[in-house]
Amino acid sequence: MQMRRRWVTVRAPPGWTLCTSRSMAARRVTAAELRDKCSAGACWLLRGSSVYDVSSFVKLHPGGEQLLQDRAGTDIQRDLDGPPHRHSDNALRWLQQYYVGEMEEPAPQHLRERGNRYTKKSPHYSDGIQFTTFNPEKDLVDWEKPLLWQVGHLREKYDEWVHQPVDRPIRLFQSNFVEWCSKTAWYIVLAVWAPVVIYLTWYCLTELARGETRLFASFTTEYSIPVPVFFFFPLFFIGMMVWTLMEYGIHRYIFHMNPPASNYFLITLHFMLHGQHHKAPFDSSRLVFPPVPASFVIIPLYILLQVVLPPVVGLSLFVGGLFGYVTYDMTHYYLHYGSPSKGSYLAWLKSYHVRHHFEHQKTGFGITSTLWDRPFNTLIPEDAIKDY
Repeated sequence: MQMRRRWVTVRAPPGWTLCTSRSMAARRVTAAELRDKCSAGACWLLRGSSVYDVSSFVKLHPGGEQLLQDRAGTDIQRDLDGPPHRHSDNALRWLQQYYVGEMEEPAPQHLRERGNRYTKKSPHYSDGIQFTTFNPEKDLVDWEKPLLWQVGHLREKYDEWVHQPVDRPIRLFQSNFVEWCSKTAWYIVLAVWAPVVIYLTWYCLTELARGETRLFASFTTEYSIPVPVFFFFPLFFIGMMVWTLMEYGIHRYIFHMNPPASNYFLITLHFMLHGQHHKAPFDSSRLVFPPVPASFVIIPLYILLQVVLPPVVGLSLFVGGLFGYVTYDMTHYYLHYGSPSKGSYLAWLKSYHVRHHFEHQKTGFGITSTLWDRPFNTLIPEDAIKDY
């Protein structure tokens, strides 16, 4: 027997029309069920009388999984409103994806207070209850079809739509093969580029140790400058620093370009390069660059440095830049899926990057560091990146 799908509107901030898909109306949750679920390892939270199962999000939360686990079964409204951190509209919209139902009766005081702890915890617990923030049948795009060729038709609505993140996979292409090529696991980046970095490092050190490399030798032999082997390390570091500037520039001026509403091609290009990542920020298969498209940037840079500088000098700069790129991709993946220790630099950087996704999309362009956000005045305000 085929069941008819029903759409149920759930609690949302003023001005929103957020719906959840389910084959039945929003159910009632008893205090006993809430207590039993949390005791069994789930992380169910209250927001007023609304109940949310955030078990699948615990490890991804920028404030750390312990913070959510400590609040299992409690009302988090005060935490959402702050201080120390007032959650953005996108963060509240994101929470609606885990909506379970409404409390059957007011929760007991000990369940409403912060700090209620349950002994058994498992961040991987899930009973399959997961709602979505919108009705796919009424969204601006058809989620049953590849999105890449649809987003250009959104025109002036594109910018707002793409910066309202959802927790669901995105299909870009109709072809299964092309779609497969557009996705990459994080370890593929290491498997492809780490051996290249290691080999080129060994090669440069070996060549410089010969003592035959000289600067300006193509112009004059009398005043050419020898390049000793230890020069590899400052050249490598310079290459890394050049990459950090490229990382910032690419992220700010290409990934966050503002395509004209009338330009279908530029909107489509933006979505393919970076918009799809902002729409689905926790799609693990789209957090690092596939080696083939990455090589379209890497190989021309290699050729340019080989032409402009003595081969080994250019190669030393190149391998430093390539190492910086690999570090960038691994850091970016970790900032989305890692669980850094509370109070560490990586924990701060994770919070910084998540704030870029959910609230400050026009600032915070540094990924591996905020080095270039500072001089270019695009640093996210300090009070906006306090621990959740």
